Amino acid sequence: MQRLIDAFINSVRAFRKLAAHEKAFQQELLLLALALPAGWFISTSWHGYAFLIGAVLLLIIVEVLNTGIEAACDAFSREFNVDIQLAKDCGSLAVLISIVIVAGVWGIALIERLIGASI
Repeated sequence: MQRLIDAFINSVRAFRKLAAHEKAFQQELLLLALALPAGWFISTSWHGYAFLIGAVLLLIIVEVLNTGIEAACDAFSREFNVDIQLAKDCGSLAVLISIVIVAGVWGIALIERLIGASI
């Protein structure tokens, strides 16, 4: 049980640090805050709402992992290194792919709402 408590404390510490200092994380938290009510009105079903919010949460998860990769790389060396650059670029690509997923899921939901049918 203590391990779970310690993991929770570590997670809260990371959340606070990211929320205070990472602009992308702050923007994605704002996106989540806007998505929670907007998704309710846009979705045509409970599972549709879950997909909408899940897509945003996926983006946040990938952003957290990307930030962790960047922090680990910076802790190792701040000098230019082609392997570190690749690691950071891959993390950035993962965030971009997540953004495309969010845009696609929300786009499909908006189309469903506008035409009144499921695709």
